[in-house]
Amino acid sequence: QVQLVESGGGLVQPGGSLRLSCAASGSILSINYMGWYRQAPGKQRELVAGITRGGSANYQDSVKGRFTISRDNGKNSVYLQMNSLKPEDTAVYYCNAQRSGMNYWGRGTLVTVSS
Repeated sequence: QVQLVESGGGLVQPGGSLRLSCAASGSILSINYMGWYRQAPGKQRELVAGITRGGSANYQDSVKGRFTISRDNGKNSVYLQMNSLKPEDTAVYYCNAQRSGMNYWGRGTLVTVSS
């Protein structure tokens, strides 16, 4: 089992920044891919950004140039730096880890972008 705990969500004005953190614990060996997903009210969960153990990252088109995903393997953590936030970025953000064909999820952290 892998446990994931997110932190860093909150309320921010449009144009502002937030940094999300996700710490993994438990059976963390062989976790290759970690990522951030989000789910807005009435919408499906979608991939925001992901990163491999080696540091190769991918992003949803709508966040390219604004969000940056990073990973600290020594701390078993993944981060999402979010800049130039827009109201449409409002969602619950979930940390995801993939290991041995299994998906693990955190409980989510709410990000609200509003003036």
